[in-house]
Amino acid sequence: MRRRIREDEHVGELNIVPYLDVVVNLVMFMLLSMTGLITLGVLNVSAPKIGGEGSAAVAQEAAPKLLLTVAVGRQGFYVAGAGGVLGSNASATDLARPPTIPLRDDGTYDFAALSAQLVTIKEKFPNETQVILTADGSVIYDILIQTMDACREQVVKSADGKVERKPLFFDVSLSVIG
Repeated sequence: MRRRIREDEHVGELNIVPYLDVVVNLVMFMLLSMTGLITLGVLNVSAPKIGGEGSAAVAQEAAPKLLLTVAVGRQGFYVAGAGGVLGSNASATDLARPPTIPLRDDGTYDFAALSAQLVTIKEKFPNETQVILTADGSVIYDILIQTMDACREQVVKSADGKVERKPLFFDVSLSVIG
């Protein structure tokens, strides 16, 4: 009889702690691996630079500064340089003036005309890469991204169907109209 009692003592509950450890680790692994399946778009945007960088900054100051600014307003795009808005004497943040590139007749933004305008500016300033992008508070995020794309590169389609991308002003800084 004593022998049976000892066998019963050794038979106990199943220890599920290691099993739960494995399950929790598998669930965490699956959750983390699922985030890798989501496609994330990353745009390089820089903050305005403060201060100089020695002799390189002095050499750049000798060249005329463009200070290209593209403002996205309710009426269209305002393209401005150091001398003011193209086509007027206002600043890029003066949204009371008519825009450089107005909206199309159907009320959409004309990104092709913006890109063409920036190509003519790039021809005059071939070494310039910076653009300051500002937007009205009512402009939706998708319009801001499409404007950034139009500022960064020109898409040229050739007769044989090939698409060529030429860089324009790829060093984008964001600003606020205020």
